[in-house]
Amino acid sequence: MTWLRRRLAGEDGSALVEFVFIALVVFVPLVYIVAGFSAVQRGVFASTAAAREAGRAIATAPDPVTGQERALRAAQLAVQDQSVDVTDLRLAYAPAGADCAAAGGYAPTLAPGEEFSVCVTVTVRIPLLPEFIDANTATGQFVVERDRYADA
Repeated sequence: MTWLRRRLAGEDGSALVEFVFIALVVFVPLVYIVAGFSAVQRGVFASTAAAREAGRAIATAPDPVTGQERALRAAQLAVQDQSVDVTDLRLAYAPAGADCAAAGGYAPTLAPGEEFSVCVTVTVRIPLLPEFIDANTATGQFVVERDRYADA
């Protein structure tokens, strides 16, 4: 029995070392992956909410200039609500039936019955990545249809 005690005496504390090693190898990357996915999901939520709120704001505006100002402010508030930096926001409009890739050259007139899309693109910042990496974007789209019987 004494040989068993001598053999086991040299392994005191090895379970603690193994646990710390496994924690560093497994848990730290797992936490980083969860944080990265959370940042991406926050950007997606921010872009879709901003597009919806901007579309509602411009659809109820009396004129295009006021509508675009309201839409931009509504989009900024929706993006801030998701804790995303407002400087990473891009608001554009696309004609009816077009997707957000065609957005940018269209300006809504807010005529009765007009249909157009509001596109909001948000740059997603993933933790611990350099600032110059901005290829990660989330785009939200909301289709606006002005009331046909609105006062023009």
